[in-house]
Amino acid sequence: MWNSFIELSSLSMGVIPVLVILFTVGLAVVIERLWFFHRVLNQGAAIERDLKKTAYRDLDGLRAVAGRFGGAMQSVLVTTGVESQATDAEAAERNIDEAILEVVPVMDRNLWVLDTTVTLGPLLGLLGTIFGMIKTFDVLGNQGVGAGAGAVTGGIGEALIATGGGLFIAIIGLVFLNYFNKRVRLGVQQMELIKITVVNRLHGGTPR
Repeated sequence: MWNSFIELSSLSMGVIPVLVILFTVGLAVVIERLWFFHRVLNQGAAIERDLKKTAYRDLDGLRAVAGRFGGAMQSVLVTTGVESQATDAEAAERNIDEAILEVVPVMDRNLWVLDTTVTLGPLLGLLGTIFGMIKTFDVLGNQGVGAGAGAVTGGIGEALIATGGGLFIAIIGLVFLNYFNKRVRLGVQQMELIKITVVNRLHGGTPR
């Protein structure tokens, strides 16, 4: 198997190893982002539940929620709302919006790598196939018309492996990129809901 890999790498002028590296990097990003969104969104949902249980104008209760989830990204929003000492709801919203804008890039981190993988994978695969086809037809030209059809078609088939690998990487990357983009939107919506809840608890009236 290792010999086959070396042969394919030589046929594609080194494109196959680059595709392997690209796939490995993309896979690492996928695993890291899966764990990140699983942890962050679950923490955000827990903060939402605790905020809804907090009484109106209860600053100590809000501080307690922020303290329980001190390591959570969304806890910054609660802390910002409590510590801003805003005199009205509009001012509190502006302060929390500023905190949201600082936090959102953390959710979008490394997704550019998957975007690059989706674009670069097929292009590298096509480049590797072109190199392989050039080598195959060069062999055909040197051996003449009498060269075995099996040798020629086998070389073309090996060359097409690069295109297939590039497309495979792009398909996997695209699926997870769309999934993570949806997770980012869900995370932003979650933070907006937390912001509204915090502002209501800070400046809302006692519910009937």
